[in-house]
Amino acid sequence: MQQKKHSILLVEDEENLQDALKLNFEMEGYEVTSAYDGIQAMAAIHDEYFDLIILDVMLPEIDGITVCENIRLSNSEIPILMLSAKNQSADRVLGLKKGADDYLTKPFNLEELLIRVNILINKSHRISARGPITEEFSFGKNLINFKSLQCTTKDGEVITLTKKEVMLLKLLIENKNEVVTREKILQSVWGYNVYPTTRTVDNFILNFRRYFEDDSRNPKYFHSIRGIGYKFKA
Repeated sequence: MQQKKHSILLVEDEENLQDALKLNFEMEGYEVTSAYDGIQAMAAIHDEYFDLIILDVMLPEIDGITVCENIRLSNSEIPILMLSAKNQSADRVLGLKKGADDYLTKPFNLEELLIRVNILINKSHRISARGPITEEFSFGKNLINFKSLQCTTKDGEVITLTKKEVMLLKLLIENKNEVVTREKILQSVWGYNVYPTTRTVDNFILNFRRYFEDDSRNPKYFHSIRGIGYKFKA
């Protein structure tokens, strides 16, 4: 049985670059759908399923940042790789804040692009293959009930968690043993228009350590990865 090809939506208004990238992706075994502006991109996303979206920032009609924001309102999982001639760190941060998984500046090395595409698609399929976690989750002496918003701590105390605490716990546990970036946490827990300070997220992690760790200064489960994000180790 022939393996299904992974599908890519390539949103790029420069025709020569669009044609060259499409040819190279097809030579690598991908199925490629082309869009040349933001309106075409939104229509394609509405009508088809894609394994990855490659999105130029500077597009006619609707710019790439706005397209990315709109995608994330209804789909938080599909990988998005942004391409941009803007190479300032502020532009990169903005793209990641608005929901991009990766950001590559022009001109770029084709081999590097192909590697990044492969990594994003493989990671996405690994995550989707896990399936959702159950209503209850236990680790060590701890038990979390995501539906009732309650947990039993290491000391046997039953406490009620806030909704955001539960959302962050669920996100970290679903991605156990992998670093969850700060951008991903912002998208999934706080939404797209509110960005808490690093200190706010850190305080959530400190609370989790207080609830669940035997020694909060030497955590076994909840780890901060400096400059990147956070990780739950099972």
